[in-house]
Amino acid sequence: MSYVVEEHPEGQKIHRTLIMKPANFNVLNSELALKVLGELGKKPQCAMDIARKLKEHEQKIYYHLRRLEKAGVIKLLKREERVGGLAKIYGVSHPYISVKLYDGEHLTDVKSKPKELDFFKSFIKNGELNGLLVVGSPDPHGKYGAQASDGSAAIDLALMLGSFLTHVSPNYKIDTQVREEDLKNNLILVGGPKANILIDRINGKLPIYFDTKNEFNIVSSFTKSVYSEDNVGIIVKMKNPFANDKEILILSGKRFKGTKAAILGLMKYLKKLEDGNRFEEGIVRVVHGIDRDADGIIDDVEFLE
Repeated sequence: MSYVVEEHPEGQKIHRTLIMKPANFNVLNSELALKVLGELGKKPQCAMDIARKLKEHEQKIYYHLRRLEKAGVIKLLKREERVGGLAKIYGVSHPYISVKLYDGEHLTDVKSKPKELDFFKSFIKNGELNGLLVVGSPDPHGKYGAQASDGSAAIDLALMLGSFLTHVSPNYKIDTQVREEDLKNNLILVGGPKANILIDRINGKLPIYFDTKNEFNIVSSFTKSVYSEDNVGIIVKMKNPFANDKEILILSGKRFKGTKAAILGLMKYLKKLEDGNRFEEGIVRVVHGIDRDADGIIDDVEFLE
């Protein structure tokens, strides 16, 4: 993934960009191709939708869509049932397009963490945390009467998030304090389904879930694998089931070690989370915590899925 970094008085703005080969720029030579891009920049659409808006023949639109897709400028997002068949819905792949002419000098700025900021783009806005971090209550609570011990692991996550913020305000709650209106925010949920009642509420909607009838083992809907080890955790980023226009990030395990492994996997391998990801509507990974230096503390992870 490549990025464009813009300096503004209020700070840096980072955008994803497509690095295009100079020879491929001819796909943008047509005025109609640019109009097609303009329409797709407004919202994902199919050829028929664009043809109607631009008052052009549908075959002309298809021609430019194929060329733009081949060059990587747009991508097929989904197929949607329409009258008479399936319509291909396209969207713009990147807001910026760049071309590299030669290997020139470059600047290094340790403040810029584009990959990390891209991952957290829904959760960080204008230097502030745009969401709610929720950990389980340390007191016995919920239908399982569990006491959460994941709060200490969440400290590492909070430190990581803090490195991207310029303004800090209280943005966390324990699960028993969360009200229905809070659920309409972007959410970061930490802990297992026994310790964090919000994770238990959405467990059935997760692509990788906890089997509450069998020792809370982790079950993958992709591979049908079942993970029973305490040091296995899941990293899930998807649409918020309580509010479709928001996102939810889940760092969870059946025990503290699994949650710790999930947080460590996010912190240590965030740039690799998309590698091998099978979930089209977000990111879902399963990690196994490892104690490399044999001091009794998980300090690394391996990806199981």
